[in-house]
Amino acid sequence: MKYIMLLTLCLALLAGCSTNGLDSDPANNNETLEEVFTIKNPTVEEVLSANKDEDLFLMDDVVYVQAEDVSWVMNTTLTIGEEVLEITKQTTEASKFESGTATVLPVGTKIYETDQALIYIAFVSGEEIRYLGWVEG
Repeated sequence: MKYIMLLTLCLALLAGCSTNGLDSDPANNNETLEEVFTIKNPTVEEVLSANKDEDLFLMDDVVYVQAEDVSWVMNTTLTIGEEVLEITKQTTEASKFESGTATVLPVGTKIYETDQALIYIAFVSGEEIRYLGWVEG
């Protein structure tokens, strides 16, 4: 009798286990697997919530963060390309960000592309500052 009760309890526990609303057939769900596993780039709000003093700028929905602590970026030999952006606004309020907004770079700072994808350079008072795009992939 104990074994029957134990078996019944185990079956009840297993029946109560959830698959978070996902059947093996996404057509039977309100969400598709694609929606559940979507990867997106970090937003300004997410980056600033982790560090409210982060030196960053936004260009074309990609957040670029100052890379002085990223040794491989700092040790990479770069060829500077064309100007791709000028900083038009400075703020630390994530809700006010649009392409061309920065937290630290002054208005009027020009951003240049390099021969390395996602690494951009700004010049402030003759000093080169490297930025790395934060993307998920």
